[in-house]
Amino acid sequence: MHLIFLSLTYQSMRIPRIYHETALNVGVSVLLGDDAANHVGRVLRMQAGQEMTLFNGDGYDYLAEIESVTKKQVAVRVESREIVDNESPLTIHLAQGISRGDKMDFTIQKSVELGITDITPIFTERCGVKLKGERLEKKHQQWQKIAISASEQCGRAKVAQVHPPIELSEFLQQETDQLKLNLHPRATTTIKTLTRPESGVRFIIGPEGGLSDTEIEQAVASGYQDIQLGPRVLRTETAALTLLAALQLQFGDLA
Repeated sequence: MHLIFLSLTYQSMRIPRIYHETALNVGVSVLLGDDAANHVGRVLRMQAGQEMTLFNGDGYDYLAEIESVTKKQVAVRVESREIVDNESPLTIHLAQGISRGDKMDFTIQKSVELGITDITPIFTERCGVKLKGERLEKKHQQWQKIAISASEQCGRAKVAQVHPPIELSEFLQQETDQLKLNLHPRATTTIKTLTRPESGVRFIIGPEGGLSDTEIEQAVASGYQDIQLGPRVLRTETAALTLLAALQLQFGDLA
């Protein structure tokens, strides 16, 4: 999936920004991947001599010029590179209870725009999504593509990692120096009372039905601190994005 944004004028098209999986080097020609080549060649109908921006997650944007376009392949030559300095100083890891329908897609997309670093989809007691085996692997790949597409759109040159889905109990056992938070409507701690987390933050958001009392107790026993955002109960996708935005405002790069 590749999101390409066009300018509002008819005279010129904004240079497309495309994700390329492999290494990029100035002065070297590369073939675009199948999805990107199809989008550039068939959807945008770009021709030799036109320019695009490539990125592969290494923190740079690469200006490239199309050398040739066929029905199946697009060859480009990398002309220059420029470092992209728009990553938040705060690393944030979201453990998101897998939600139904397109809510999970929405949460991943918007979290990337807000500067998330890592996302781990988690299975919980009240998770209504049942995925296993090949279906789970395909869904994981889809979520990572959504993160890549969101990076294309928002101008990030690094890609948030969507980790393979795991059980909440497994996530709680992971060792980390990050500040551990769990959103809880009856908590007394707020973001404003937290000390700046030098090693970043990781937080848990339950699915539509929230975390069970047992799961909340397990989180507390694993060192997670209950925190609340306000007096109202938020939907799972609203909660994740609200807490993420609040953390970026308090400790990150939202002004």
